[in-house]
Amino acid sequence: MTQDEQFMRLAVAEAKVAAEEDEVPIGAVVVCRGQVIARAHNLTERLTDVTAHAEMQAITAAATELGGKYLNDCTLYVTVEPCVMCAGALSWAQIGRIVYGTNDDKRGFSRYAPQALHPKTQVSSGVLAEECTQLMQSFFQKKRGNRN
Repeated sequence: MTQDEQFMRLAVAEAKVAAEEDEVPIGAVVVCRGQVIARAHNLTERLTDVTAHAEMQAITAAATELGGKYLNDCTLYVTVEPCVMCAGALSWAQIGRIVYGTNDDKRGFSRYAPQALHPKTQVSSGVLAEECTQLMQSFFQKKRGNRN
């Protein structure tokens, strides 16, 4: 198992917690110099806050842990491609690297704002993509099933 897969597994665990709390199952972990400094998942329902995405929660927790707003030496592991809002926040935080599991064809930054990230931010995608995709699909199938 690669280091990216190892840390993505932690993000997947966060996504599963989100699903259990009836939140969209997206999880995020911030790693700095090999150490996990933040873990988060979506809290939009609990907080009734459309900005309470996993990435936003993770950015805040990581900045608090480091005592500063810049995350240049950090990597964000997130189960789903960040949206435009989160990409903008990650740019302001100057995150060093983003690793995500599955693409978000409807809301992902790469479709709507591919230049949103900081120019030095490196991006890797497709880590545990099948598992991340399955979490999202299962969640929304269950939601649609509950409407009938």
